[in-house]
Amino acid sequence: MSSDEEDYYVDSDDMMEDVQDEDDDSDIAMDDDDDDDMDYGDDFKVATGSKPKSYQVDYTSLSQARVEHTMKEDVDHICGILGVDAGVASLLLRHQSWNKERLIEKYMDNPTKVLVDAGATQPEPPSSPAPVRSSSSSSSRRTTRSTSKFLSFKKSSSVPSPPEPLEPSSPLSFTCPICFDDSPDLKQLSLDCGHAACSGCWNAYVISKIRDEGEHCIRCMTEGCALVAKDGFIRNLLVGRSGATDAAGAEPIDPFADACENAVAFNRFNQLLVRNFVSSNPNLKFCPFPGCTNTVECTLGTGKAVLSSVVPTVKCGARGLPSDNSEEGSSKEKASSSSISALGNGGPPGGTSIHDKEHIFCFGCPIEGDHRPVVCGVAKMWMKKCEDDSETANWIKSNTKECSQCQSTIEKNGGCNHMTCKKCKYEFCWVCMGPWSEHGTAWYSCNRYDEKGSVEARDAQSKSRASLERYLHYYNRWANHEQSAKLSLDLYLKTEKKMEDLQLTSSLTWIEVQFMRRAVDVLLSCRTTLKWTYSMGYYLARGNEKDLFEDNQRDLEKAVEDLSELLEGPMPTEVEGGEGGQGGIAELRQKVTDKTVYVQKRNEIVLDDTATGFLDGRWRWNVAVDGFEDPTDDVKID
Repeated sequence: MSSDEEDYYVDSDDMMEDVQDEDDDSDIAMDDDDDDDMDYGDDFKVATGSKPKSYQVDYTSLSQARVEHTMKEDVDHICGILGVDAGVASLLLRHQSWNKERLIEKYMDNPTKVLVDAGATQPEPPSSPAPVRSSSSSSSRRTTRSTSKFLSFKKSSSVPSPPEPLEPSSPLSFTCPICFDDSPDLKQLSLDCGHAACSGCWNAYVISKIRDEGEHCIRCMTEGCALVAKDGFIRNLLVGRSGATDAAGAEPIDPFADACENAVAFNRFNQLLVRNFVSSNPNLKFCPFPGCTNTVECTLGTGKAVLSSVVPTVKCGARGLPSDNSEEGSSKEKASSSSISALGNGGPPGGTSIHDKEHIFCFGCPIEGDHRPVVCGVAKMWMKKCEDDSETANWIKSNTKECSQCQSTIEKNGGCNHMTCKKCKYEFCWVCMGPWSEHGTAWYSCNRYDEKGSVEARDAQSKSRASLERYLHYYNRWANHEQSAKLSLDLYLKTEKKMEDLQLTSSLTWIEVQFMRRAVDVLLSCRTTLKWTYSMGYYLARGNEKDLFEDNQRDLEKAVEDLSELLEGPMPTEVEGGEGGQGGIAELRQKVTDKTVYVQKRNEIVLDDTATGFLDGRWRWNVAVDGFEDPTDDVKID
C-alpha cells in the first residue's frame, strides 16, 4: 500500500489527486474493498494475515505517464531490431496492435509491404522494378527514417534528408490547394508524398481529426494518399519542436493557430495513443470513470475459464474526478477549526465527498463498479434481464393476464368477460380463464369454477404470475439497495455536518471523528455487496448451498440496517454518557465503531464464502451459464 494512501485523512492533496505517484506504479496492489488504506487509529484495526483473501486478485495500477514509458520501451525495442526511427516504429507497432513478435516476423518476410500497409512509406510505382537489397541498404534505410518534414525550413536543416518530394518551384508562387491562399509568407508543409498544403490547413485538419474523430493515425489530406503522419510531425505542428503541452510553452508552426487549443489537441493525441496501446493488450484496461486517465494491469482478468471462478475487481489508484482546485488541501498540523472551515468550502482533509472515492471497477466485464460476489456472466445476464423486464413487470402483473392457449400477454380493453386472443384466436373467460364454449348462456357472469379447462388455465396463469412475482421479489430488493447506495450522497453530506458538530461540541480532533466517515464507507460497500447478492440469489438453484447463502445474506442485511440507523439517528449533545447510559458522544463513537467492525466482518464472510464456492465449484444455477454445468430439469426456470 502506498504511503500517500495511509495519510488519507491528513493531507487532502492525496484525496484530490487523480493520478497516483509514479514511484508506486510498479507496486502490486491487493484488492481489499473493506480496507481503504486509511489510518483511523486503533478503532478499526482488524487482525489480518499475509495470505490474500479468496475474493482478491493481484493487479497493478498504472498512470498515463507509466503507460507512455512502456510504449516508449516497445518503440525503442523495435528501433534497435528493425533499424527504423521512432516515428516509423510507432506506426508499425500501432498497425500490428503493438504485437512486437508478429511485427518482427512480418517485417523480416516482406519489409516493403509492412511499411506500406502501416502508412510509413509510399508504395512503389507499378512500372518501377521491385526493390533489390544491395550493399547500399543504408540509403534505403535512411529513406524510412524520415516520413515528414517542414519544407519551409528545408534549406536551413543540416540533417541529411531523403529524396525530396515535389514542391513548388518558388515559395512566392505557392498556392495552397485546400484554401487557395497564395500569401508570400505562407508556410507550406507536406509528408514524404510531397502533397503540400499551408500550415493553417494542416493545423485545422489535424485538430479536427484528433478532437472530432478521435484519430491517432492521421493520413495525408490528399485524396487517395495513404501516407500517415508520424508523431514528430504532429508534435512539431501543434506545439513546436519543444513539445510543450501547455499554451505557455507551445509554439505552433502556424502563426495564426490558437496555442491553447493546439496544446489541448496534442494532449488528446497522446491519450489516443495510450488508449490504442491499452486496447491492444488484453491484460490492460482503462479506468471507466469519466476524466480518469489511469490504467490497470491484471493478468487474471481475462479468459472465460478464469471469469467463471473469480470476480476481478480492481482499483485504478486514482480518487475523485479531475479538478484544478489544488489549494483546498490542508497540512498535517492544521487545527480542527481549520478542518471545519475546509468542510464548509467543500474540501475537507478527509475528503468526505463521495466524489473523492477511489475508482473501483470490474476488470473482466463492461459493468462499471464492483459487482461482487456474483461472477461476470451472471451479472451481465441479470443486467440484461433488468433492462428488458423491470420497467414493465409491475404494470404487466397488475393489468394483464396470459392466454391459456399460447401464453401471450393480454390486456382487457372492454367490459365483457368474453376474450379472444388476437394471436391464436382462442376464446376464453376473463374471470375463470376457462374456454368460453363451456359457459353456455352465462355471457356476463361466471360461476363455473371447477371445470377441468378452467382449473388448468388457472394453473398456467398461476405459474406465470409466480415466475413474475419471483423476479420482482429479487429485483425490488436489488433496486432498493441500489437506491440506498445512491442516497449515500446525502448521507455523506449529513456525516460532514455531524463530524463538524462533533468537533464543536467535544474535544475530539479531526482524526478522532473519522469513525463516522469510516462507517459510511463500510455501509456503502456493504450495500453494493447486498445489491448483487440478490442477483446471484435469483439464479441460484434450490438446495442447501442456497439456504446457507441466504442466511449469510440475511445476517449482513440486518447488520447494515442497524448501522444505517445509528448513522442517521440524532447526534447526542452530551460529551460524556449521562445517567442510565443514554446519550453521549463517547458512547456513540463506541457503538458506531463496534457496529462498523461487525458489518465489515459480515461483508467479508459473504464475499469469502461465495468466492470459495466458485473456486470449489459448489454453486449450481437454474439457467445455463458459461463455464458452469447446465442446470437439471428440476431446477431449471424459463
